[in-house]
Amino acid sequence: MFKLTSINLNGIRSATSKGLEAWLGTTQSDCIGVQEVKAQAPDVQGRFEELAGLKGYFHFAQKKGYAGVGLYTRHTPSDVQVGFGSNEFDAEGRYVELRFDSASAKRSLISCYFPSGSSGEERQQAKFRFLKEFYLHLAQLKSEREFILCGDVNIAHQEIDLKNWKSNHKNSGFLPEERAWMTELLGAAGLVDVYRQLQPTATDSAYTWWSNRGQAYANNVGWRLDYHLATPALAALARSAAIYKGVKFSDHAPLTIEYDWQI
Repeated sequence: MFKLTSINLNGIRSATSKGLEAWLGTTQSDCIGVQEVKAQAPDVQGRFEELAGLKGYFHFAQKKGYAGVGLYTRHTPSDVQVGFGSNEFDAEGRYVELRFDSASAKRSLISCYFPSGSSGEERQQAKFRFLKEFYLHLAQLKSEREFILCGDVNIAHQEIDLKNWKSNHKNSGFLPEERAWMTELLGAAGLVDVYRQLQPTATDSAYTWWSNRGQAYANNVGWRLDYHLATPALAALARSAAIYKGVKFSDHAPLTIEYDWQI
């Protein structure tokens, strides 16, 4: 089995200070996708180049203390892609892809952090631009290779993906345009929401993010914002999914899915 874990760290230094590294050691994941690292290369060197015995590959944001993604793996990739070729968004540290190519197959693992539009209209419009550009990238990539993208998508696709769906139709993360984008990605573009493939009706147990306001976490008033999005051939190999809520390392919970394949 191949075990792939994804978590938005809300800061790698903060998450590791809360016991993340020890927990990752117990999961024995083959690969760990992290988002919102909130660090630059000098911060990682000598401290976070490895986690739980896995080697990390990163895409850092130019802005300090902002965004950033990484992939930790026990397997050596044949190639590493940093950024997805976007003039606007590659500076924000949102995409790293590890390629594992052989004579018989081309496969990739991706860690990605989608923009949030919750801070205001300017960032929401940036999010829409990202979605439009990124859709084309994923469609092209799917025509060339198999892949699993794990990350913080910042979209709750369906009503069962958040607690208070009735009051959030006008809020970023559950806007009709965002949900329609996800529907098209899983329809016309042919990608698979792997967690929903395994857990098609899960509600309260599916949440991976909780607001820091009020008692959202204590009352499980959450959203499902963290995904594995895969090409159909790899999605078909998924066997189990687990969201870990035993310790709160971040405002997100780790999502782990096991696949019946080996790199």
